[in-house]
Amino acid sequence: MTDEFDVGARLKALRHQYGLSQRQLAEHASVPHGQISMIETNKSSPSVASLRKILGGFGISMSEFFEPDATASQHPFFTPSELRDLTSHLYKDSKSTEHVITIKQIGDAKLHGLQILQERYEPGADTGASMIEHEASEGGIVISGEIEITVGNDIRVLKAGDAFLFNSREPHRFRNISDRACEVISACTPPYL
Repeated sequence: MTDEFDVGARLKALRHQYGLSQRQLAEHASVPHGQISMIETNKSSPSVASLRKILGGFGISMSEFFEPDATASQHPFFTPSELRDLTSHLYKDSKSTEHVITIKQIGDAKLHGLQILQERYEPGADTGASMIEHEASEGGIVISGEIEITVGNDIRVLKAGDAFLFNSREPHRFRNISDRACEVISACTPPYL
């Protein structure tokens, strides 16, 4: 995958493939109609939560969105270059060179019913003000840095060595409010992204 992945063009192509108007997709995904238009014209970059909600209107995962032609690997071991990049093409700074959130998936999550992720949150990274909710359970451990995690009404800043485990049906959010990058290894079942 190149750094020039066009989120807007991919969304528009998918919408056409499914035979939906912008308004119909917005209704299926329960998002404002204007949001679809802004993303398709690359005037707005969606948050993780927003893109996942929109893709839910198609019934596809972020992995399928970013790597539609990827073949499922049947081997049990993976090098860093074999991890599936799910989000780094969404978040770029004003010069379009630095990624704010990078989430990489190990192997074929659907095949195994388990999604294992390597996550990196740069300073200021945020999954979005619109909290994430989905049918799953997720947990993880902070490897380096620190991250603020909100689950329902509970908010905590976790540091290296701290861990989390919760019912993903609870509204949740991940934010790096520190001045250094945060690395997290997490798992989700059933797969969400």
